[in-house]
Amino acid sequence: MAKQNVSEQFVDILVRAGVKRLYGVVGDSLNPVVDAIRRNSAIEWIQVRHEETAAFAAGAEAQITGALAACAGSCGPGNLHLINGLYDAHRSMAPVLALASHIPSSEIGLGYFQETHPELLFQECSHYNEMISNPQQMPRLLQTAIQHAIGRGGVSVVSMPGDIASQPAPEKSIEHALVTSRPTVRPGDEEIEKLCRMVDEAKRVTLFCGSGTAGAHAEVMEFAERVKAPVGHALRGKEWIQYDNPYDVGMSGLLGYGAAYEATHECDLLVLLGTDFPYNAFLPTDVKIVQVDVRPENLGRRSKLDLAVWGDVRETLRCLTPRVKAKTDRKFLDRMLKKHAEALEGVVKAYTRKVEKHIPIHPEYVASVLDELADDDAVFTVDTGMCNVWAARYLSPNGKRRVIGSFSHGSMANALPQAIGAQFVDRNRQVVSMSGDGGFTMLMGDFLTLVQYDLPVKVVLFNNSSLSMVELEMLVAGLPSFGTTNKNPDFAAIARAAGAYGVRVEKPKQLEGALKDAFKQKGPALIDVVTDPNALSIPPRISAEMVTGFALSASKIVLDGGVGRMLQMARSNLRNVPRP
Repeated sequence: MAKQNVSEQFVDILVRAGVKRLYGVVGDSLNPVVDAIRRNSAIEWIQVRHEETAAFAAGAEAQITGALAACAGSCGPGNLHLINGLYDAHRSMAPVLALASHIPSSEIGLGYFQETHPELLFQECSHYNEMISNPQQMPRLLQTAIQHAIGRGGVSVVSMPGDIASQPAPEKSIEHALVTSRPTVRPGDEEIEKLCRMVDEAKRVTLFCGSGTAGAHAEVMEFAERVKAPVGHALRGKEWIQYDNPYDVGMSGLLGYGAAYEATHECDLLVLLGTDFPYNAFLPTDVKIVQVDVRPENLGRRSKLDLAVWGDVRETLRCLTPRVKAKTDRKFLDRMLKKHAEALEGVVKAYTRKVEKHIPIHPEYVASVLDELADDDAVFTVDTGMCNVWAARYLSPNGKRRVIGSFSHGSMANALPQAIGAQFVDRNRQVVSMSGDGGFTMLMGDFLTLVQYDLPVKVVLFNNSSLSMVELEMLVAGLPSFGTTNKNPDFAAIARAAGAYGVRVEKPKQLEGALKDAFKQKGPALIDVVTDPNALSIPPRISAEMVTGFALSASKIVLDGGVGRMLQMARSNLRNVPRP
């Protein structure tokens, strides 16, 4: 049997860890690894057009599957392009292994062509970041990197010079059983008892949920029913907690709606479940707060806590719910449900006025029609900016759909590359990229990746020829908008020239038919929808001091606009409110 080299051993270990594909761009120091993949039928090399796309795609794949995904970049500029997508994956707790190929080991530190120092560059966006400088470090170093990514939820980076990759792998190397899944974490009995007492003593309990409630929908609903608590959520908690939720009071934060803000401020006990909600100006300062999180470093860094509970949300509630006393008083819950429905009734009017005749097309209308037509198990990837607004307001979760975006890192250009990673997981599952024209054009070259692999991603392009969220920030700060206008081509024509299906929509009556036709296409498709750049209705009481990046973090007032089918759910939930 021929002796393995380091590259072959590296690839074999990735396969054992469950990695199905490696996203990247070939070149120089990375070539030995790519050649090892070529000769290994258990793993696929995915050639993208930009390494940033590779990292975003790997991060999305990891979020869809919950398993390890991988990307790679060649030495210097090649692996440096990975960094933005790796930041996003790391902040999204997506287990990703990144290979940063390196210059020849004998030249490190001597100013060699394309020299960088990846062990420094990736330090902040990884749990583990080390260089293989000797074949004897294999396979232990790679196995350690994999277990950091999976065990801690985030990125590990392994740097490897090209000459090391070609050397023989060490004989009798130690290969141990790999950790490929994370355990659940149960709080101690003492914390459960303290939490139980606080819940029993509180008259008005509100739950505020984040992405840490994934897989805990039933437990959250059971607990909410037992203590008669309204349930609000952050953006990343929407897909996990909003559906089939008779206690729903909407979302808090810049993109929020409904009565979530009131529910979190008018309770006497706020329970934060699996959320690292960053906008502390939306959180109360005069109520008791408990936080439950599987990551202890998240506990208390957004607000002062009366109790910190280190544990998985599902396991914590399984322990807690049977112990708390069932509450019978629904007055607070019912009042919040009414406020929520009234709030949605008010803002929905902005969406219903002659929207089907408005030219340029209301983006709200596009998102609403898209929500109606998309599959029940569709995966939506959402660009940062105004597409976040439309996704938050109009996409209806149901327990099967997924919504992925750069919700913690806030990067532009994420939707298209994340759609690539999501579609590779399952070619038969509908994947829709909700792209803004600004984000799409940043990494537009990777639309060719869809064509090259015949990936059936449907790109719905919200084309308003502007950077609308930036314009909002400028206007609220009292600045004239400047540098925010894009001179755009006919993107549908570009799609057709690339060999994909492309259609341009300029009138509302064309929209539904165009989306249906595009969804029928077996390959990639782009729907270029010309939308109204003035769709925002800016609240009058927001001051310049309230703007901090993506958040209007000192105000409970949020963007006006419709809320789609959420109004129907709020009306339905009112049936549970007893009539006087």
